[in-house]
Amino acid sequence: MPSRYFPPAQRAAPEGLVAVGGRLSATWLLDAYRHGIFPWPSSSYEPMLWWSPDPRAILPLDGMYVSRRLQRRLRSGEFATTCNTAFAQVIAACATGSGREGGTWITPEMIAAYTELHRLGHAHSVEVWRGEELAGGVYGIAIGGLFAAESMFHRSRDGSKVALARLVGHLRSRGYGLLDVQQSTPHTQSLGVVEISRRDYLQRLAALVDAPITFGSTLEPWIGQ
Repeated sequence: MPSRYFPPAQRAAPEGLVAVGGRLSATWLLDAYRHGIFPWPSSSYEPMLWWSPDPRAILPLDGMYVSRRLQRRLRSGEFATTCNTAFAQVIAACATGSGREGGTWITPEMIAAYTELHRLGHAHSVEVWRGEELAGGVYGIAIGGLFAAESMFHRSRDGSKVALARLVGHLRSRGYGLLDVQQSTPHTQSLGVVEISRRDYLQRLAALVDAPITFGSTLEPWIGQ
């Protein structure tokens, strides 16, 4: 079904820009993600920019690289992991961290919009705890069999990697088929992120967005790769 608000992602400009302006509402955001588009502002003082890059970066759910050291930390009990217990803290920590390369992009308007999506049950967080301290986390959007990871952070060594590994394990157990990370970096490539064409991404997305899959309220147990 065509988007209500956006031109087809296939018509994006060479750099991936699909549209300028619009609203950061739950309706607009869900429509965007369903059609392979995501918001990425250049600043909080300019119109919103909506993107669908080619190529697109994904993390294959059977392809995350988990080192032996990280495996040991996942099994050691050093960290406790939860989901959807501290969404506001996770997105705030991501906003003050490095986020996507190029500077801080999680503006107050973005925080408000994704917090509303969380309230409505579409945005989710995975939290990593060391005692009572939030040591790392990741958040993103779930629609059908798609999980679009938006950002992650760490305050303790491997905190973000633990969060991502637990997210990947949970998504595999729940039957998800696509973990979108939008754009690759050397760091995410070291974790197993690969690039596929926008055409391939959109085909995979169309087959998954209406899948009867839910994120759930608790993380599936970690069973490794």
